[in-house]
Amino acid sequence: MKYLILSLIVMLISCRPNKEQPTESMPRDPHSFSMPGDAKVTHLRWNALIDFDKKIIRATASWGIEFKPGVDFITFDTKDLAINKVTLDANQPAEYTLDQGDSLLGWALKISIREDTRTVNIEYETSPGAEALQWLQPQQTSGKKLPFLFTQSQAILARSWVPCQDSPGVRFSYEADVTVPKDLLALMSASNPQEKNDSGTYHFEMKQPIPSYLLALSVGDIAFKSISERSGIYAEPMVLNSSVWEFADLEKMIEGAESLYGAYAWERYDVIVLPPSFPFGGMENPRLTFATPTILAGDRSLTSLIAHELAHSWSGNLVTNDTWNDFWLNEGFTVYFEHRIMEKLYGRDYEEMLASLALQDLKTTVSTMKADNQYADTRLRLSLEGRNPDDGVTDIAYQKGYFFLRSIEEKFGRDKFDAFLKNYFSANAFKSMDTDRFIENITTFYKTNYNVAIDKALFDKWIFTEGLPEDCPQPTGEKFKKVDSLLDTWTNDKKLNTAATEEWSTHEWLHFLKNLPDTISGDQMKALDKFGNFTASGNSEITTEWLVKVIRYKYSDGYARLEEFLVNTGRRKFLIPLYTELLKTPEGKMRAIEIYKKARPNYHFVATNTFDKVVK
Repeated sequence: MKYLILSLIVMLISCRPNKEQPTESMPRDPHSFSMPGDAKVTHLRWNALIDFDKKIIRATASWGIEFKPGVDFITFDTKDLAINKVTLDANQPAEYTLDQGDSLLGWALKISIREDTRTVNIEYETSPGAEALQWLQPQQTSGKKLPFLFTQSQAILARSWVPCQDSPGVRFSYEADVTVPKDLLALMSASNPQEKNDSGTYHFEMKQPIPSYLLALSVGDIAFKSISERSGIYAEPMVLNSSVWEFADLEKMIEGAESLYGAYAWERYDVIVLPPSFPFGGMENPRLTFATPTILAGDRSLTSLIAHELAHSWSGNLVTNDTWNDFWLNEGFTVYFEHRIMEKLYGRDYEEMLASLALQDLKTTVSTMKADNQYADTRLRLSLEGRNPDDGVTDIAYQKGYFFLRSIEEKFGRDKFDAFLKNYFSANAFKSMDTDRFIENITTFYKTNYNVAIDKALFDKWIFTEGLPEDCPQPTGEKFKKVDSLLDTWTNDKKLNTAATEEWSTHEWLHFLKNLPDTISGDQMKALDKFGNFTASGNSEITTEWLVKVIRYKYSDGYARLEEFLVNTGRRKFLIPLYTELLKTPEGKMRAIEIYKKARPNYHFVATNTFDKVVK
């Protein structure tokens, strides 16, 4: 009996409440089952084996946790995961339930915890159809010899490869050991190796806390070259040299960003150029931006995308939207920062070309969304409950957000806005932000530091009102005046002066294509093609804009290029306008269906989830 009493005393001493308890108020995230205000994760220890044959990941996710007194369970988001075993701390069996979920959010994994629980261990396997994972066959890569895997966790797809609290308002640090076939290299959004080893097992560490959508993994035949002491490029060997050349200004971009809004907080900034099925232009995974090969234009003209992903190291990664309803706080700030980086490196005229193109695209988006009964989504603050957060990934968050912030800069002065942004990033580093707190932040800062009162009406007309305000900033676009002159000459006299285009950048050509007349004959399309060599262009931005015209004006000489481009390009930004244009006519719809059957295996879930609904 005395031994039993002694054991009970020892247990009572050791079973003390968790001292590290959630203290901040956590918003309700409509896209997560987790309840981080009661119990939340703080650190992930991930051990994983990558099985290319079965297209699954076998892993153990060991989560360090914090919780309030009296809380007896913690909830994780999962989707199509096979949960094999759950334990607490040093392999103590745990009770858990996998609640019935839905096709969008997946399933809630609820795990019972004790008052002395420090760690929850979840052994599991992913599904071969896991939405975040794209498994590429060798023929889908540049080298054609070895397979490739990459993840895309944003917005709520991390739950399909790691059981997690899949909300942007929840942050955690992590470390991982990942085993892959020995002829492949593994990389994560963390500290990374720069060459393959003999074991096939790689160790990773991310000391800074991140949200789950920034968890990232890539595995393939990947090589590395340095740009500077803290930056470099990963890519398949066949595209590495061209990628390094394209991104030669990477260190200058980092230095330019730091000079604007403070020190880079993530130690290294590397970029990996993925195979063409990657569904986005880029993804701002900390320490390792994922980038599409469609920005390899051969003239460094599309590297503003890298400036954008770099800017996310401050806006988004450092200060993150609480929920996806406030997505504009990530993207509007980032586009503003991107423009400032490009202006610093290449001058005001160059930046204003980018801004002019952005405004053209934004006006088109607003008009289209109004016609499609989506006008409510032209507000910056969204209401996405019950909907896929990808519905908010439009020019509204990016470009309307940018022009809103630019309007504040222009109204009250750049110096004041720069001071606000620098303080905003430092004061809220590694925290989340919502629209209401942003408004409080900026009004308080301007009032305290400059005795400037920002009228509530400014926020109302930009954030909570549909469409674009009448006083939206207007970029100067001086360089486009020469383009407009050439367009006028062609419209009136049908003459094209090739000599006038010798110094044009991608942006002048895009402005030219976007502003062609509404009616173009077959002979005129042929003349335009000869003038700009558009069908044969290797520039994906120009190709997409031209192929929209190819479809619209039934220019059959471009049909082969259209099919080739759609089959071999997975970037959703390019796919949307092309499939949208095809679907406008019965003939185009038939062509879209035929092409999509061939192209679909090359697309990531992010793309197929969009087009399966419309191309049928």
